[in-house]
Amino acid sequence: MYERFTDRARKVMQLANLEAQRLKVEYVGTEHILLGIIKEGTGIAVAILKTFRVDLPKMAQQVESMIPSSPDRKTKTKPPQTPRAKKVIEYAMDELCSLQPDSKSVGTEYLLLGLLREREGIAGQVLMNFGLHLEAVRGEIAKRTVQEPMTDSQGSQSPDSAPRSAARALGQLIRRVARALGFAR
Repeated sequence: MYERFTDRARKVMQLANLEAQRLKVEYVGTEHILLGIIKEGTGIAVAILKTFRVDLPKMAQQVESMIPSSPDRKTKTKPPQTPRAKKVIEYAMDELCSLQPDSKSVGTEYLLLGLLREREGIAGQVLMNFGLHLEAVRGEIAKRTVQEPMTDSQGSQSPDSAPRSAARALGQLIRRVARALGFAR
């Protein structure tokens, strides 16, 4: 299921499972994915949260305070994901295709965007409580992931990289306009 994920994003999902077990719940929800991002601590998502001056321990504390748990509940070794958590993963893949169409790997930053898009989950609510908004985070990710034009071995720009860069930029602009007009989520 996570073959398109970077090693860090896979680690986040493993940590999400562990957090669900630690908190004695029978599912992995958006809140556990956010806790996984925070616990992993080194991905682009964490760097972006720090850029927005998020107090990560406070965020984790707020997430945990919103999770109903039962101290005597036994948990499964691999709890199932909630529909919202599955949607976060789907959104993360959509965001990757939108921001980096040539890339094949979903990183932690795209999981963060997926959490922001899934506003109804606990993680989305907490992220918004901390002042994070989808477009601002998306813009920060776009700044960090802009790729240099492809060059040949002598350092000159390859002939087909300029049209690809222009097409990528145009595609991003069209998707943003469609979202702004309400045609796409």
